[in-house]
Amino acid sequence: MLDSLIAEHRETDHQFTVYWSGDEPDLETWLINHGIATESRPLPPNGPGPFIEIKTDGEVVGVIGVEAAEKLLEPPVLGLENQDGISEGYQVLLEALEKTVFSGMDRRDLLAVSREIEERAFRVGEGTLRVCFQTFSTFRSQLDVYRTLANETTLDIHIYGVEDWIPPRITGIAYHADAAERFESYWALAYDGGPDAANACGLVAKEDSDEYTGFWTNDSAIVEEIATMLRTG
Repeated sequence: MLDSLIAEHRETDHQFTVYWSGDEPDLETWLINHGIATESRPLPPNGPGPFIEIKTDGEVVGVIGVEAAEKLLEPPVLGLENQDGISEGYQVLLEALEKTVFSGMDRRDLLAVSREIEERAFRVGEGTLRVCFQTFSTFRSQLDVYRTLANETTLDIHIYGVEDWIPPRITGIAYHADAAERFESYWALAYDGGPDAANACGLVAKEDSDEYTGFWTNDSAIVEEIATMLRTG
């Protein structure tokens, strides 16, 4: 089921153009390695700093500085209480690169996006957050983050995964293992935005040989599709 969402987004034509001078930006290599159609164009002397232009179906949908994007791709792995000043940058990355299907992503790439979704849910403090951790033992490493989310907000949190470990009871968190085997290959989050759907955001990625293919989105309708698929199995 989640495969269909990834396939649907593959049909969208995305084009990334990296404008740069001097040494080749690491970001260009990252985009190419992650299966993204990428072009390079030189900048004139004394021109602006290197940047990426993102087009979807031929229309410019975002521009982000190369230096800012490269920093965002190597985020510190922090708990929610230490995220001040980081989330704004993640949001820029989410908005500039959303709905683009990436391949060859690793867990650190996905954790960067996941942290923004979790942080946005934390800031709003209400609504429903659904997360597929593949296995409950994977969720174990995120207990502190989700305990903070549950204790310091009124979020309704639902965790999906194969029950290979028994997680502790935490008020505000419900665990679902009944249909989890169907999602064992997926890393997925869906936050409905609480009182304002403009805050909705989500992520879907499928694992294959320790790498992931997927996309993230700020489109509330797509987020609802992700949530429905997790909820109904």
